Amino acid sequence: MTTSPNLAIRMRRADFNRALAEADLNAIGPLLAPQAMLVTGSDSAVISGRKAQLQAWKREFAAAERTIYTRTPEHIVASPVEPVAMEHGRWQGVTAGSDRPLASGTYSAKWRQVGADWVIEAEIYLTLA
Repeated sequence: MTTSPNLAIRMRRADFNRALAEADLNAIGPLLAPQAMLVTGSDSAVISGRKAQLQAWKREFAAAERTIYTRTPEHIVASPVEPVAMEHGRWQGVTAGSDRPLASGTYSAKWRQVGADWVIEAEIYLTLA
């Protein structure tokens, strides 16, 4: 049975959220394309490549007061002609061990199907609060 792109991407996003909550770098790596790009929500810093993103998450996980980020998909649009899709949703960062929000906003992510798996090629974030 083949999983629809919508469901497959939502499941991969749930895996990513879980990996962030558990500070699990080994689980994050397979979710990112080798050349994945991330544009941050506040200063538009660009984190280019899987290796750079894993290094950034490693620093984030080691912070004295860690922030847990959650992305919640609202819409996923799969291309009918290419193995790609766009995810649009809301994100929030809270202090680890509490529900105290630190920041939130919207995001878009481009996914690509590679074999049976979907990986993130690019993400862009907008900080709204």
